[in-house]
Amino acid sequence: MNDAWPELPIDLTSEVRMRRAELRDLDSILRLLADDPVSAGRGDRNRPEDRPAYERAFTAIDRDPAQLLLVTESEGDGIIGMMQLSLLPGLARRGAMRLQIEAVRVRSDRRSAGIGGRMIRWAMESAPGMGAALVQLTSDAAREDAHRFYERLGFTASHVGFKYAPPAAAVSPPD
Repeated sequence: MNDAWPELPIDLTSEVRMRRAELRDLDSILRLLADDPVSAGRGDRNRPEDRPAYERAFTAIDRDPAQLLLVTESEGDGIIGMMQLSLLPGLARRGAMRLQIEAVRVRSDRRSAGIGGRMIRWAMESAPGMGAALVQLTSDAAREDAHRFYERLGFTASHVGFKYAPPAAAVSPPD
């Protein structure tokens, strides 16, 4: 674990806490991904045959000291949210470290209750202690509600992002 990461778990409310994800949380994490129409459209459908790929990915994230996968759980209601944080060193901005926020999900029946905002604000407020001079994230172009949400939190749509998916045959899974 990276010494830059804040002490966890932390209480977001009196009933909701955020902690480092563990492998035993993977089923709940996969349900969160499948619960999201954009993720499900990309193939995150929580199918049993995909489980080994998700386990490999979880292990790679968990072993990497620059990565932190978090889950948010509610007393008596289990895991209701998640997000992945990555510390990215860079040369731009005089060698600034960046905190990248990825895979922010809140269970559909718990959205619009302020949980996502608390998660993101915690990351934003914790960034300086992690050595990050900039907090950044990307959001699928189809997520217009999410864009308004991030703008309300103080993010600006300052860049245009591009993605390229290499042919499946060219991609080999990590060991």
